[in-house]
Amino acid sequence: MPQVSFEPVLDLDFDALADLRIAAMRPSLEHIGRFDPVRARERLRASFSPAHTRHILVDGKRIGFVVVKPREDGLLLDHLYVQPGTQGQGIGAAVLAQVFAEADAAALDLHVGALRDSDSNRFYARHGFEEVKREEFDNYYVRRTQATKSI
Repeated sequence: MPQVSFEPVLDLDFDALADLRIAAMRPSLEHIGRFDPVRARERLRASFSPAHTRHILVDGKRIGFVVVKPREDGLLLDHLYVQPGTQGQGIGAAVLAQVFAEADAAALDLHVGALRDSDSNRFYARHGFEEVKREEFDNYYVRRTQATKSI
C-alpha cells in the first residue's frame, strides 16, 4: 500500500479540488448521460467545507482529496477522489484505512454514496461497505464501526 499523508485544505484550494472532482467523475457521469462540469462544480461548492477536507499526498505531491463530515448516525465519507492517472495503485485503499481507523477510534459508522454504475461501487463493497439503499442515480453504503464496545 502506498504511503499517503494528508494536508489541510484552504478556501483558496476550491478551484483545484473542483477540477480534480470533474476529471475523476467525468467517465462515470458520461456513462449515465449526466456529465455537466458546471453542475459538478456547483454541487461541490454547495457542500464545500475546508474544515472537513484534506488533500491526499503521495511522496509529498497532492494527488487527491477526501472529505469526512459528522452526521447524526456516524460519519459521512462525502468525497474521495484521486487523479485519474493515479487510480488503481492502492491510494484509495490507503486513504480508507486511515478513515476507518479514525471512525473506529470514535466508534462511529461510516456512510458513503456512490454514483450508480460507477467503479466506486465495487471499490466500496470490496472494502467492507454494505449497500443499504438505491436511488435513481446513487447507491448508498455503510461500514459499521469495528470498535469494540466496552461494557
